[in-house]
Amino acid sequence: MNRNINSDFFIGEPFFLLAGPCVVESEALCMNVAENIVRLSEKYGIPYVFKASYRKANRSRGDSFTGIGNEEGLRILQKVRTTYRIPVVTDIHTPDEAAMAAGYDIDILQIPAFLCRQTDLLAAAGRTGRMVNIKKGQFVAPGAMRYAVQKVQEAAGGRRDTVMLTERGTQFGYYDLVVDFRSIPDMQRLDVPVALDVTHSLQQPNQTGGITGGRPEMIETIARAGIAAGVDGLFIETHPDPSVALSDGANMLKLSLLDKLLQRLVEIRKVVKS
Repeated sequence: MNRNINSDFFIGEPFFLLAGPCVVESEALCMNVAENIVRLSEKYGIPYVFKASYRKANRSRGDSFTGIGNEEGLRILQKVRTTYRIPVVTDIHTPDEAAMAAGYDIDILQIPAFLCRQTDLLAAAGRTGRMVNIKKGQFVAPGAMRYAVQKVQEAAGGRRDTVMLTERGTQFGYYDLVVDFRSIPDMQRLDVPVALDVTHSLQQPNQTGGITGGRPEMIETIARAGIAAGVDGLFIETHPDPSVALSDGANMLKLSLLDKLLQRLVEIRKVVKS
């Protein structure tokens, strides 16, 4: 594992994968999911980063689950990293959290879509020297993400290999999202790796009941289209049993379905690249 992971990690074939549960629910869950996906990544030759948020700050309702505690969540991510010798990625929400997460050996600091214009947050992430994954806001044009990229690169001392972008859908009315696949080549023109957040792109947010819905039956459709469009990598939230997940269960992929999905996507990538 490369401790100082940078954009070179994301250039290989067939595509890179950021995957795991939405949030750190327990050590047992994270270790189980990581072990299974490491096996699949080795099977298909896919560069893999374990994903889980140690804390969820963006929740519709005040009584929604936000995490098991910052230090405990970060400790578990650090254990996943050490045990399986894989990079890990987690969300940060404030400038102080950037340094805190970096202190737990988090390889990639992720900026949530709603925070992609927060200058202080982007700069703090850049100053850590870690790779920064910025999710494109549902309200931001792909080309305008150049300014978010510049904020991180400038804070990182001008280094250009510290940023990646993730497409996660565009707001479509009040209760739905739609993926504009033109955003993939548009953001790749910024000379950064681009991922497609398959599962969050299928959310149905802003439900009046305060719990986000989703369309997980469309996961393969969106993932296949992203690979066909030439995306560099995929972001997929997965859980052994999404029906009991404590966050985003409505749009997550059941872990047992990931093997077959990856097999199909690798086959599509071979055709696209031939």
